[in-house]
Amino acid sequence: MHLHILGICGTFMGGIAAIAKQMGFRVSGCDANVYPPMSTQLEQLGIELKSGYLIEHLADEPDLVIVGNAMTRGNAMVEYILDRKISYTSGPQWLLEHVLKDRWVLAVSGTHGKTTTSSMLTWILQYAGMAPGFLIGGVPQNFDCSARLGNAPFFVIEADEYDTAFFDKRSKFVHYRPNTLVINNMEFDHADIFHDISDIQRQFHHLIRMVPSNGLILSPKNDLATTETLAMGCWTPTEYSVAKADNLLGWYAEKCLADGSEFIVSFEGVIQGRVNWALIGDFNIDNGLMAIAAARHAGVPSAVAIEALASFINTKRRLELKGEVNQVRVFDDFAHHPTAIVKTLAGVRANVGNRRVIAILEPRSNTMKSGVHKDTLAKSLSDADMVFVYQGEQVKWSVEALIADCTQPCFVGQDIAPMVADIVAKTQAGDTLVVMSNGDFGGIHEKLLSALAEL
Repeated sequence: MHLHILGICGTFMGGIAAIAKQMGFRVSGCDANVYPPMSTQLEQLGIELKSGYLIEHLADEPDLVIVGNAMTRGNAMVEYILDRKISYTSGPQWLLEHVLKDRWVLAVSGTHGKTTTSSMLTWILQYAGMAPGFLIGGVPQNFDCSARLGNAPFFVIEADEYDTAFFDKRSKFVHYRPNTLVINNMEFDHADIFHDISDIQRQFHHLIRMVPSNGLILSPKNDLATTETLAMGCWTPTEYSVAKADNLLGWYAEKCLADGSEFIVSFEGVIQGRVNWALIGDFNIDNGLMAIAAARHAGVPSAVAIEALASFINTKRRLELKGEVNQVRVFDDFAHHPTAIVKTLAGVRANVGNRRVIAILEPRSNTMKSGVHKDTLAKSLSDADMVFVYQGEQVKWSVEALIADCTQPCFVGQDIAPMVADIVAKTQAGDTLVVMSNGDFGGIHEKLLSALAEL
């Protein structure tokens, strides 16, 4: 059977392509731009790739077209498929019907931490000898791929609340039918498709309705939006991560070091073990607790999960050290929301103490570009000693307002090259530079490292 995938170079659709190929399907695909690293991975698997959305790519008519959620009416290939009545489906629907329906699905959802927690959970199951299948919306560095079919009953999936396709406006995750559901947190995001937090809660409740009564839902006790959503109706046992005052009721982490690189895990008041790992930040502790708890539901003892996390390498672009030059460290972080910025910078601050932190931000996500969070953005940067913000062409509001709103020095740039020069000129030995964007930011990380090396 021949499958053709529209939007194949996205991480999710590329993951579906890789899994379909492992299952024996003939797979081809196209994207607006065929680009590495996904294009390289897919070509190595023997998947036929074509650039652009041209109807001639369908000359060898496929049995089924899998349509990515970036595709819209008016796209030449979409119109051709509809006019010719070629069979089509969405990526999540195909995944449900061909991969997930007979598996124990462990789904990791939430506004923040999905990719990291999914990667942690997958690594724990792998470390425990379970050889799980997985599809992760990032690059998990304990593996050489972002997706695989796996041999075990278990399948870990990053469960995104973004919409499914132009013909299915439900969230992707309603197709996954999990046995184990992690809800890390819930905030307003994706302003291009959701009007408010209640829209998001409605989609999450659709997901909650599908978790069986012999499954498990894991969430933080103190997240109001999640608590409200569960109160709409829940038919599944729940476990929570909790504050110390409530630690007899659920999962609790007691920090041994301020930066979160070492902490003790307890469940219902019983110590499970001590995590000592390479990660920092309270947000990663939260992610780790959820991964340990989800793995326990799949049969992995907490002690084994804790041992696995000691060798966990964080997902690429999640506070990833890109290099150190002349005693200046440059990190890359996939910050897409003020809350993510707060948590990232708080973790860095706890790690570096009184040394300077310089935040370099590109407000590139659909929500940030629209200006929805512009009034809270300056406050989210408060742990930085200096701030640089890039006014990209697609940002629909003037970031100049941040200069007045920030309590620390704030500089706005409209061109990468002079911005790099300005950052380097203001940088001192011992500084930590945290570059935050969900895009490539014009390759600014490498440009900073090169400019620092020339000092």
